[in-house]
Amino acid sequence: MSDQLDIAYIAGLFDGEGCITYKQYMRKRKGQKKAYPTWSIRMEIAMTDKSVLIWLHEVLGVGTLGEKRYRTKYTVGWKKQWRWRCQFRDAYYVCKLIWPFAHVKLPGVQKIIEHYSKEILMNDKVVDFKKYKEIMSLE
Repeated sequence: MSDQLDIAYIAGLFDGEGCITYKQYMRKRKGQKKAYPTWSIRMEIAMTDKSVLIWLHEVLGVGTLGEKRYRTKYTVGWKKQWRWRCQFRDAYYVCKLIWPFAHVKLPGVQKIIEHYSKEILMNDKVVDFKKYKEIMSLE
């Protein structure tokens, strides 16, 4: 577990530079005739300072880090941007960490926490979140 000061700094960084995607849309997958509802749950931070994102990635231990690519002719001469991002249960983990310190992105953080708080994955089995909290408090 990371130091609380690091987590607070990450929450502030995320409030200023981050983005949360939490939406449901209809998606037709390859080989399917019908579109089905699909969730898009993602968190990301994009910036030109790669070292900060490397540190963030190491502290959190989740997500991916890579170059953000532009697809337009107008970006010639722009500084290279780097992007850290995570999705689904990794985003839930990060939201649980930064929730006490988040301000600007708090509504999105709370949506992700509420989405996953009913059940969590433990030892390849889905269990009730309240039961899990009780078990963890006994240890």
